Amino acid sequence: MAKTYAEQLVETLEKQGVKRIFGLVGDSLNPIVDAVKRSSIEWFHVRNEEAAAFAAGAESVVTGELAVCAGSCGPGNTHLIQGLYDSHRNGAKVLAIASHIPSHFIGSHYFQETHPEALFQECSGYCEMVNSARQGATILHNAIQSTVAGNGVSVIVIPGDIAADDAVDTPAIDSAYATSSHRVRPDHDQVRALADAVNKAEKVTLFGGAGCAGAREQVFALAEKIKAPVGHAYGGKEYLHYDNPYDVGMSGLLGYGACNDAFDEADLLILVGTDFPYSEFLPRKTLTAQIDIKGANIGRRTAVSLPVVGDVAATIEDLLPLISEKTDRSFLDSMLRKQEKNLHHVIEAYTKNISSRTPIHPEYVSYVLDDLADDDAVFTADTGMCNVWQARYITPSANRRLLASFRHGTMANALPQAMGAQAADRNRQVISMSGDGGLGMLLGELLTVKLHQLPVKTIVYNNSTLGMVKLEMLVAGLPDFGTDHEKVNYADIAQVCGITSFRIEKPEDVEPMLRKALAHDGPVLVDVVTDPNALSIPPEISLEQVAGFTRAATRTVLEGGVGKMLGMARSNLRNIPRPSSFKGL
Repeated sequence: MAKTYAEQLVETLEKQGVKRIFGLVGDSLNPIVDAVKRSSIEWFHVRNEEAAAFAAGAESVVTGELAVCAGSCGPGNTHLIQGLYDSHRNGAKVLAIASHIPSHFIGSHYFQETHPEALFQECSGYCEMVNSARQGATILHNAIQSTVAGNGVSVIVIPGDIAADDAVDTPAIDSAYATSSHRVRPDHDQVRALADAVNKAEKVTLFGGAGCAGAREQVFALAEKIKAPVGHAYGGKEYLHYDNPYDVGMSGLLGYGACNDAFDEADLLILVGTDFPYSEFLPRKTLTAQIDIKGANIGRRTAVSLPVVGDVAATIEDLLPLISEKTDRSFLDSMLRKQEKNLHHVIEAYTKNISSRTPIHPEYVSYVLDDLADDDAVFTADTGMCNVWQARYITPSANRRLLASFRHGTMANALPQAMGAQAADRNRQVISMSGDGGLGMLLGELLTVKLHQLPVKTIVYNNSTLGMVKLEMLVAGLPDFGTDHEKVNYADIAQVCGITSFRIEKPEDVEPMLRKALAHDGPVLVDVVTDPNALSIPPEISLEQVAGFTRAATRTVLEGGVGKMLGMARSNLRNIPRPSSFKGL
């Protein structure tokens, strides 16, 4: 019996080590699902295809490998789009299978007809429709090659009738796949110009993002040689924050610490592997350099005078021999003192009188969660205030992972991302920091967690409001409207779904209940009733942003604490050389 194109596709995915396909069955997908049934690949049933794409993206980010999701024709595959945007922007290696109506009906306004090859163009690096089994073999290779090489999501659109056609072997289907090494050495003249600028500058600040993955040692070697403070974007937190003797915190909407002071007082700012989107937080008058493996990223956020195209590690390795070591660390030391002072200023937000504060402060919940979680835990965070609590309270390490919708900023990402990370490794602790708004949006995925018995620990920050949206309205001078909603007991919902659950309404229950939940062997949901007025504000805000608030009052009242970062900031002060007459800080 001849092999079908669907079988050829599944066999190809098996050879690439694909373990599962996240998706929802449907008639146009039937030939592919049937082929999966007779393979080693698991069909991972979800309740919404959006969750399938989020889960595949998270699996790929955590493992570094190819992950796959699928949706049936029309409304089935259009649900994929939010998760694919997120996966594409997070750099995941994801192949999305978008099945299509029968090929001879395309263009006839047939039932459920859409044009997926057009719909998915913006959220993919490769998107093509299969017009025949012969062409489909080549398309399949191209799609896999594109995504594993680092070009973002690939989408392959397959009409259901073609999936059932006899397969045709082509040279492409037998090709090996080349993954990207992400080692791009920069142009020498660009590095030389940057070195000259570094040697001339008295005060240099480094600001790193997700492009610093795998280059932590090189970034710190540069910081040490030129005595530079190191700040980070949210995407760079897990690579640059932990055990960082040059740490001055984070800038942006979720920022904290002395990072913005380090921006403003520097003679030279070097953006290192970051496409930081919030140009209003970047200094306009400071000489700025940018190192990025993607040349298209350079200069699109702020004026860059010193562009360097190359990966971070290779660029710094070429730069270090060309720069002179600086002996004056007064700028670095002053920024470290400001960092400690700023963190000390807000630390009482979660340490003073916590036993009497109800509703529970989400800062305190996050602080305890960070303390109790495994050293290699994976944390996912919903977009909104949960991003703040993850960014400020969850302490990264060499083994922990922090996942969020860093660039797409969509709601409802945390639980589906946790599902993908947990499916990849059932023995690793995976914690979803879910907002009640985000969880409610894809609430059906609790049924997915139960179906597959994923031991995800879902911590719900239940404040019955869309906190980040409320904050955006307040700083714009608008009265909040439409942000509050009726109280919901998510612990009861989880229990009905068959998931072990706890509800926490008293601060004294936070530590013992979280400890019990994290120790449970299986899926758990913890519903924590938190303070809806626990909001956060960026460390630097304009008068236009605060509108009816005064700058000082907004920073004092709305700024959250910063977890164990104060301890590191105080520890870093011990690295500052002191004259014998200096009595202390």
